[in-house]
Amino acid sequence: MRIWSVHPRFLDRQALIAGWRETLLAQKVLDGGTKGYKHHPQLDRWRETPEPLVSIGSYLWGLREEATARGYQFDAGRILFPPADPRALDASMPLSTGQLDLEWHHLEAKVEARSPEVYARWFAPGVEQEAAPHPMFRLFEGPRASWERN
Repeated sequence: MRIWSVHPRFLDRQALIAGWRETLLAQKVLDGGTKGYKHHPQLDRWRETPEPLVSIGSYLWGLREEATARGYQFDAGRILFPPADPRALDASMPLSTGQLDLEWHHLEAKVEARSPEVYARWFAPGVEQEAAPHPMFRLFEGPRASWERN
């Protein structure tokens, strides 16, 4: 399970679609709808929020907005708790710079191997693009997250 912290605009088609599906699964786990994945480390950061289902709903909404901009149709009805104001995804969840950097380089390697056009746009040598987080994350200086296995 990989729930990307990077801004959805950087995700190639495969990462965007897989991220949607995996985050829907995470939402189901947080809602108590599965027997498996209950102890998956990627879920720790959502459980640490005051309202995990609301937080993951905002995250899903951000993925959906990017998908819609690309012409995909991600069903908003699958989001249990969509944001009250979709235009105002607040940067409420903390994300360390170390975690963002780790995910940025992990995504770069995946995109280089499978999506040359996306790699050329965001990651190729000479492209001056810094990693940016999903709109709901607030950056702070720090190491990678304790739940990260990589």
